[in-house]
Amino acid sequence: MRGGRLSPMARRRLARFLANRRGVVSLAAFVALLLAALAAPLLAADRPWAVRVGDRWWFPILRPVSEAELGGVFETPADFRDPYVVRELILARGGRIWWPPIPYSYDTVDLELPTPAPAPPSARHWLGTDDLGRDVLARTLHGLRISILFGAALTAVSAIVGVLLGLWQGYAGGWVDLLFQRFMELWGAMPRLYILIIMSTVIEPGFGSLLAILLLFSWMSLVHVVRAETLRARNFEYVRAARALGVPGWRIAVRHVLPNSLVAAMTYLPFQLAGSLTMLTSLDFLGLGLPPGSPSIGEMLQQGKANLHAPWLGLTAFTVLALLFMLVVFVGEAVRDALDPRAAAGGRRAR
Repeated sequence: MRGGRLSPMARRRLARFLANRRGVVSLAAFVALLLAALAAPLLAADRPWAVRVGDRWWFPILRPVSEAELGGVFETPADFRDPYVVRELILARGGRIWWPPIPYSYDTVDLELPTPAPAPPSARHWLGTDDLGRDVLARTLHGLRISILFGAALTAVSAIVGVLLGLWQGYAGGWVDLLFQRFMELWGAMPRLYILIIMSTVIEPGFGSLLAILLLFSWMSLVHVVRAETLRARNFEYVRAARALGVPGWRIAVRHVLPNSLVAAMTYLPFQLAGSLTMLTSLDFLGLGLPPGSPSIGEMLQQGKANLHAPWLGLTAFTVLALLFMLVVFVGEAVRDALDPRAAAGGRRAR
């Protein structure tokens, strides 16, 4: 891109991507799913969007409102699911309440269920509740947000580490390439699942700690691709010419070799994201992932396994995971086809 305009090659790749209807539709659906997941704290919350009593307005979704501010006695945050707060302090004084579409958060326990938990889907809970009386749809949205953010963070960090190590290994060559290849063979042969289970039991589970543990192995997926592209590009004529002119090696690697390697690495990123989501879901299903009580698709699968008489738990988690993986894989295939140089050569021959 120069001067804010795409290069001819970038325009051709974008045109090939837009010509893939399945990839474009999958990308649009994934973006819509991502936006809904990111807006989960606003769409699924146990606090109203806005409360009006007389001329005064409160926005509990943004800031906790005490009961005293509403005309009560206590200085503690008001419980808007308490009939006294809703009827006596708001509705009886001519006030109004605007609730989110899903008036439950991921940890809200419905104490007024008409049936024992887990309750089946109804007008009160569109996808039913789990065995603790928590809304399944609210937990699905919040869990989807955590899963996508976790997978995106793990994919981004793994890609940066893998690309840099692959670039260094391929451009340096020689004994550096030989020793690093032997190290990767030994590290990749280790039983990573057992190591992850052991480290998850020793280290306190959390978003950051789990991300660091999974990063120990996920960085290797892109090293081989970038190394192969770097070994090929380091022998190009313009790279040899730059080396003969005395350009520093790091500058040649970053400015001339790295752009060629990134094209191949980008085709693997959607599949890397799918693998990151699978690993997080597996650890949550085994009880070794996020802390207990956190909204998680894997934890919902575990609940579906433990409550076979409540099929909506397992079906909801399975449907969400299948839809998410399908969209990511379809987008990845479209990106791979758009960046494939053989597609461009085939198009020129056809013309």
